[in-house]
Amino acid sequence: MSDDTRLLIRHARILSPNGEFLLGDVECDRQITRIAPDLSLEPSTGKERSTQEVDATGLTLLPGVIDPQVHFREPGLEHKEDLFTASCACAKGGVTSFLEMPNTKPLTTTQAALDDKLRRAAEKCLVNYGFFIGATPENLPDLQTASPACGIKIFMGSAHGALLVAQEEALEPIFATGTRLIAVHAEDQARINQRRQEFAGITDPAIHSQIQDNQAALMATQLALKLSKKYQRRLHILHLSTADEAELLRRDKPAWVTAEVTPQHLLLNTDAYAKIGTLAQMNPPLRSPHDNEVLWQALLDGVIDFIATDHAPHTLEEKAKGYPNTPSGMPGVETSLPLMLTQAMQGRCTVAQVANWMSTAVAKAYGIPNKGAIAPGYDADLVLVDLETYRPVLREDLQTKCGWSPFEGWSLTGHPVVTIVGGQVVYDHGKLNTEVRGRALEFVTSSLEVGH
Repeated sequence: MSDDTRLLIRHARILSPNGEFLLGDVECDRQITRIAPDLSLEPSTGKERSTQEVDATGLTLLPGVIDPQVHFREPGLEHKEDLFTASCACAKGGVTSFLEMPNTKPLTTTQAALDDKLRRAAEKCLVNYGFFIGATPENLPDLQTASPACGIKIFMGSAHGALLVAQEEALEPIFATGTRLIAVHAEDQARINQRRQEFAGITDPAIHSQIQDNQAALMATQLALKLSKKYQRRLHILHLSTADEAELLRRDKPAWVTAEVTPQHLLLNTDAYAKIGTLAQMNPPLRSPHDNEVLWQALLDGVIDFIATDHAPHTLEEKAKGYPNTPSGMPGVETSLPLMLTQAMQGRCTVAQVANWMSTAVAKAYGIPNKGAIAPGYDADLVLVDLETYRPVLREDLQTKCGWSPFEGWSLTGHPVVTIVGGQVVYDHGKLNTEVRGRALEFVTSSLEVGH
């Protein structure tokens, strides 16, 4: 948004930082400038400022979603997704910022690779962006110096090639060196390898949840927690999927450890294989209905801190290859907010809790300044949602390049109507403004860091 333009959102139901709602107006340029029950614009002084108004009557204004785990496939795998198509999907889904993972081609394991992603994102992304630096057994210096990076990503399992760091002796130097947040994909690769041999030849995709079982996840989380405590190192556990891990963290979760859960692991379970086959295949896998329930309770109790999608698209052709030759992963940025708001409207949680899990708590955990709340001085990254209307998830409506969703046919409410990035309307009643560009996120010391 140019300096001579301002945005005025009128008649919105505004979520305040204290979790309460007020009816009123919000004025913003790149940041939120004023909030009041009825804003009459002050006369301009000096040069005239143009004003864009958004009528938010009947809509709820929430902080824009910050999705802290996505795989957008660029560079190297653009046939699945690219930064432009993924950011269009984000805008449609109310996601105004994302943190992206390093398993692209080439891998994001050096400053040069990180710089390349930042350049691509600046050219293509409709929303704000940040990137992880990926750990290998050999790139310890890069993990400390690559900047700006939101954290270090470690694949303890479910990865092939250079990004797999599975052995304790390879993990220990990473935990022992530096202070940057470490985010782990916690699955024990040795157990997965053993169980692959035990179940070799089975082509039913449901076996995926037995090969990469609860025990494989628990073993890796236990190891990551052990190393985090040994070195008092800031740890984030990605896509927690099992009751076993949730109960472990309920008993033993240092103040500097956070965890996330995906909507898939809350709302889908192993029954999905019979319905959608390999489209239900992801890492870590879907679990039992019991796991769903325990994860939900852990989220409600604050044992799990926030929500991420693990948006990891593959083409329908790739998903049709037949297990075990099918890739793991599913898209999610377009459906995550409506999925969670639908749960809120059904009484499982509150709208304020959803906003905390999908924006406020993420900004806090990653030290992203001026995001995650609707208050003067905060960045104008906002989403207006309709909590009255239900409509189904339809394949033909999706912006993601892969063109499918595991939630196809689900009737959801809370769909974004208007998405605003840096004070600019990027999505408006079904139409994208592809001229808008987000900005690189900043990362400062989080209040969760050891010693703070």
